[in-house]
Amino acid sequence: MRFGVSFLPDSSPETKSPVDYYREVFDLCRLADESGLDYVKMTEHYLHAYGGYCPSPLTFLAAVAAQTRQIRLITGCTLPVFHHPVKLASYIAMVDAISNGRLEVGFARAYLPHEFQTFQVPMDGSRQRFEATIDAVHRLLTEEQVTEDTPYFSFKDATVLPRPTQSPRPPFWVAAVQTPESFERIGRFGHGLLITPTGREFDTSLTARYREAFAAHHPDGTPRVMASMPLVVAETDQKARELADPHLNEYLKVWASALDTWDETVSTDYAQYTGLGSVVRTMTAKDLRATGTAFVGSPEHVADQIGHFQDRVGADGILWQVDFGGFGGTDAMRSMELFAEQVRPQFTAGTTPAEPAGATA
Repeated sequence: MRFGVSFLPDSSPETKSPVDYYREVFDLCRLADESGLDYVKMTEHYLHAYGGYCPSPLTFLAAVAAQTRQIRLITGCTLPVFHHPVKLASYIAMVDAISNGRLEVGFARAYLPHEFQTFQVPMDGSRQRFEATIDAVHRLLTEEQVTEDTPYFSFKDATVLPRPTQSPRPPFWVAAVQTPESFERIGRFGHGLLITPTGREFDTSLTARYREAFAAHHPDGTPRVMASMPLVVAETDQKARELADPHLNEYLKVWASALDTWDETVSTDYAQYTGLGSVVRTMTAKDLRATGTAFVGSPEHVADQIGHFQDRVGADGILWQVDFGGFGGTDAMRSMELFAEQVRPQFTAGTTPAEPAGATA
């Protein structure tokens, strides 16, 4: 089983300066690398405390590559509907080279109305734009003299440079949240699956649907499921809750604020999202802990939580969100150290790390 760290900044200049934020997360990245963890993941968002400190995950991961030796790097996720595929493929290949072939690329559809409005990209029809962009990026990374003519972009005889360091290209992952068809489509396309269970018991039929579709369309490949969830490990359960709960509540507050525009937004491509903010506003840190979507406790308790999650979901890896609600500094470093020293060995002793997700189109 693989483990890593996952970042989704939810700070603002009023709560933490960007200089302090990046200093803390780079410290955590170096610790993760030195501790033998498998991944660093960073998410793309704009214009809001929810994610706004990282408009460019690939830029962030290039900086991480320069400070680490072996840990793999994954965008979690980049938002292709806001990028031209030639630029995105070129940036991917560049970071793949800078990291000496350690990059993996996670894509997500984007779901915040204020981002679509600012970039003047319509939400309706965004699924088709999303899939067309990923397909074009795949072609640009694996072919030369690529020509595309779509309703969203067109270009002729494009050969991006540099060429990918990994062959045929860095592995692709795609995020899904709650729509069964999304899980099935990711399996059909042969990508790895990224999930972020938050505030409710995860519906395991969704990952089953992904695996079934993957097996049906890529019988020679291997489906991969990676989960991202908050983590705080402390010497006792009580201390862990005291550390985690204020930050988990702050994370939920910032996330709910980013979802305010969903109170009045309606989109055919996001049929289940209208009113999502009102749902998140009812959640508390206790809810996240009770549903097993935040792992908080002593090393023994966290190990039990991982075992329970694995019994239900069977994920190939878990990437720990360690920057939620402004959590950081010495408390976050100590939490990571306890995980690496006392929890992780229970799940890796005598095992061989799984290969990265395949590069299936």
